[in-house]
Amino acid sequence: MKKEKEKSEKKITLFQALIPVIILVGLLAVNVFIFRDDALSGTNQYILLIGGAVATIVGLYNRISYDSIILQITNNVRDTSKAIFILLLVGALSGTWLLSGIIPNMIYYGLKILHPSIFLPACLIICSIISIATGSSWTTSATVGIALVGIGNALGLPLGIVGGAVISGAYFGDKLSPLSDTTNLAPAMAGTDLFTHIRYMLYTTIPTYIVTLLLFVVLGVLYDAKGETDTAETLTAIADTFTISPWLFLVPAFVIFLIVKKIQPIAALLLGGLLGVVFALVFQPEVILFVSGGKELNFYNAYKGIMLALTTDIKIISPVESLNHLFEAGGMASMLNTVWLILCAMFFGGAMEAIGALQKIAAALLRLADSIFGLFASTVASCLAVNIVTSDQYLSIVVPGKMFSEAYKIKGLAPENLSRTLEDSGTVTSVLVPWNTCGAYHAGVLGVPTLSYLPYAFFNYLSPFVTLLYAALNIKLRRLNHFN
Repeated sequence: MKKEKEKSEKKITLFQALIPVIILVGLLAVNVFIFRDDALSGTNQYILLIGGAVATIVGLYNRISYDSIILQITNNVRDTSKAIFILLLVGALSGTWLLSGIIPNMIYYGLKILHPSIFLPACLIICSIISIATGSSWTTSATVGIALVGIGNALGLPLGIVGGAVISGAYFGDKLSPLSDTTNLAPAMAGTDLFTHIRYMLYTTIPTYIVTLLLFVVLGVLYDAKGETDTAETLTAIADTFTISPWLFLVPAFVIFLIVKKIQPIAALLLGGLLGVVFALVFQPEVILFVSGGKELNFYNAYKGIMLALTTDIKIISPVESLNHLFEAGGMASMLNTVWLILCAMFFGGAMEAIGALQKIAAALLRLADSIFGLFASTVASCLAVNIVTSDQYLSIVVPGKMFSEAYKIKGLAPENLSRTLEDSGTVTSVLVPWNTCGAYHAGVLGVPTLSYLPYAFFNYLSPFVTLLYAALNIKLRRLNHFN
């Protein structure tokens, strides 16, 4: 029966395998050009479905059964179910960590370290802390980033340098934070889990960050900022809105402890979110009452406020209007666009895999890049190309992630090698492309043109070079069946 099936199916050619990819990239480029940063709200997802449909047509032309294509798509979706649950729990955790004051607590103490003599490295560190806490480079730039650019301007520093420090710090957290959608998306595409991905990224991220920090220390000495930084208003506003206490750091410390002990991510995130609820009840009863919209804190209003934080949008108003964007969380609902993207990416990837297109493309790439370094270089180049062509950082993770996953397996490389490379070259370089949604957004909110901050966004453009250096020197390249 199997022999008859193989005989009836025609072998796919490289040209046929590339047809869905070419159509997908072309349509995504048009789509992102028209919808800009709204493309992720659904239109990109539909384009992925069209790409999957084109792949299915190619498969049917080669006499591959429709049922086998659907079965592969179903299997791909099933394999990502764990990642989807983790994403939803991350959304819930971000909501309770805002409600409990954990995120504002991190911001408060982060701003405390600001001082003119160390302004540039302080910018980097503050934005790193906030982006780790929020999981969002966009939120970091739109809130504290704007304030830091204003302070830097008052100190007479070139705005491009300050913008580079803000961007570098913002993307450090966006890349490493378990609250970040790209940090969840990369392992989902590569086939590994969230915390394995984060731990493996530390090998390339920490050295890159140290070099970035040293460069900003040197620039700080060269430019010798003058004047005083005034964060009193911001600190007062945070303290007036939330109860600030070092005890709140116990929750993230406990979650970090669970991660180090290699507790299952779903359990760690669930416990982290529930601890956030407990600390919210203890430290922020007034905030819970505000979110619930009630007049007195009773069981009804407490339950309502907590469930809203876990599941949907909450906004907490502070005396300083610019902080209000930072004091927002979307709960599980905020992750639905990313879940939607993953499901549609699995439709495209499953169809491509079922018709043999991914295997054909992977084989061609391996012929072009017959070395392990060549494979890593091809991945980096593909991520950069997708960022430039489609103007979307999510697609720079999704498309190369599905394209290269088989090639890494053939080389005997564990999937975290791919997920790390996707982040090192896809996530962080998106903000360096002026017409990319990330580049356009950050330039707009910071008031610093992309090409002005680009030379000083050290972390962002050093990351791909560091991952390639590790590949060239065979450093920390994890194998499928053993560690190297």
